[in-house]
Amino acid sequence: MRPLPLDHPGTPDHRSPGRLLWWMARQQWRTLVVGMVFGIVWMSAQAVMPAVIGRAIDRGVAARDGRELLLWSGVLLAVGLLQAASGIMRHRFAVTNWLTAAYTTVQLVTRQAVRLGGTLPRKVSTGEVIAIGTSDLSHLGQVMDVSARFAGAIVSFLLVAVILLHTSVTLGLVVLLGVPALMLLVGPLLRPLQERTARHRGLMGELSNTASDIVAGLRVLRGIGGEQVFHDRYRRESQATRRAGVEVARVQSLLDALQVFLPGVFVVVVVWLGARYAVEGRISPGELVAFYGYSAFLMIPLRTATEYANKLIRGRVSARRVCHVLALDPDHADPAVPAPSPPLGSDLHDVRSGLHVGAGRLVAIVSEQPDESALLADRLGLCAAEVDDDVRLGGVPLTALRHAEVRARILVSDTGATWFSGRLGDRLDLTGAGDVAAALDTASAADVLEALPEGLDTHVAERGRTFSGGQRQRLVLARALAADPEVLVLVEPTSAVDAHTEARIAARLRRHRTGRTTVVTTTSPLVLDAVDEVAFLRAGRVVAVGRHGDLLDQDPAYRAVVTRENAPDPGRPATGLPEEVHR
Repeated sequence: MRPLPLDHPGTPDHRSPGRLLWWMARQQWRTLVVGMVFGIVWMSAQAVMPAVIGRAIDRGVAARDGRELLLWSGVLLAVGLLQAASGIMRHRFAVTNWLTAAYTTVQLVTRQAVRLGGTLPRKVSTGEVIAIGTSDLSHLGQVMDVSARFAGAIVSFLLVAVILLHTSVTLGLVVLLGVPALMLLVGPLLRPLQERTARHRGLMGELSNTASDIVAGLRVLRGIGGEQVFHDRYRRESQATRRAGVEVARVQSLLDALQVFLPGVFVVVVVWLGARYAVEGRISPGELVAFYGYSAFLMIPLRTATEYANKLIRGRVSARRVCHVLALDPDHADPAVPAPSPPLGSDLHDVRSGLHVGAGRLVAIVSEQPDESALLADRLGLCAAEVDDDVRLGGVPLTALRHAEVRARILVSDTGATWFSGRLGDRLDLTGAGDVAAALDTASAADVLEALPEGLDTHVAERGRTFSGGQRQRLVLARALAADPEVLVLVEPTSAVDAHTEARIAARLRRHRTGRTTVVTTTSPLVLDAVDEVAFLRAGRVVAVGRHGDLLDQDPAYRAVVTRENAPDPGRPATGLPEEVHR
């Protein structure tokens, strides 16, 4: 058995759904082969049982030979025990193969999500990723699960055909030719099933995305009275998904009905021919019983074959979705030849905006448009959709460094940072070496911890929904502080807390980040008064730099943004910098 999760899921071949499925099969070929062996033994044991029963009837019952009857009864018992043992092992390996495929899918998608970073939500909807983690991994696992039984079905079918050919060439040919003919009758349903399944799968992804949006924005929707609008939208989309599911079910129900009807007709034909041969004396009564047993048994490999085709179709649809995610490339790819790493304690500079952050300084960015400062914060951490060579650490463009190095040295924490479910202590200390107590104190979140009966062992719900907005924001700040990066970029870290809490955070942040570079986007006077330097951003450019108090006195535009006063004429240049800077 393989330990799960895997140490390394490997490098998948995602050029097509078929290649991905084949790659997954090769990754777990040992357990697949063993599962197939047990599947073959399990189904073959069932296949020979009618022959053993027929021998017992002919040589024991009809011949009135108790010794032969006892002998063949013992053979039947041995075959039954072999079938039971191989069936148990087949099932164990089937579960192992299912879990291995599912874990591999989860690890591949998770690794790709980490690799893509901020690129992922810009190229793939949340619902699409959720659907992969719920339904798609199950379909991929089922393909690996059914493979062992499918191998057993093929071998047992050939075994029964050989036995029948040995007994009666006519009946053997009926089986050899009839079973493939039945499969061909089912074939025309497979393509419509695949198309309708693909459409249904796409609608499920869209519906999951809508549900995620509603849950994430439920408070806002209630605040603006938009619950009914989104409720109606979700209802329309869910009804469209339901109708698509019904279309899939129509084809699926027809396929399931044919799986019973066609083998049933086939059994009737084989039994009728066998009965005629028995009446004519061409076969013995025991062989007639065996033929009936073969006919009933043949329904198993027939249904297994159609089940395999059905699950393979669903698996290919799911594999196509996984391939789409795995084929995405991040907005910033690692350079072929990375530049030498800048020394620790390097300055951070953005040529485009003119922002310069000295090493070890606490700098605030103020903007008339919050989106501008948020975009600049993303660019400082190489998180923006548009990547350029303008942002430099120690004079080296971030695009010339490995993405992993940029992430390790520069951390951007914004208001939309996700809070994952799990133990609170583990979610706060992602590196395993952070000072959680100091981080909670700086973020003024010690009271949040004290209110929890289990403290750091408390299990946090998804997205931290058990916390209020202010509590969640302080915990996100504590998580960023506990990581202790060389450069920390905070986007509006105190927007959801009260003034007293904000003042404590502002006073403690400078002390906590002494000697390390920190950038904060904010318009809060309490925070601005505690930083080393303020950069005033307008139209994407830094137009004034200085202390908060100095800019309040010198720049009316800055004062208007910070104090919410009426802004001056935007055509007049700010006065916090020399005229040549404005030019």
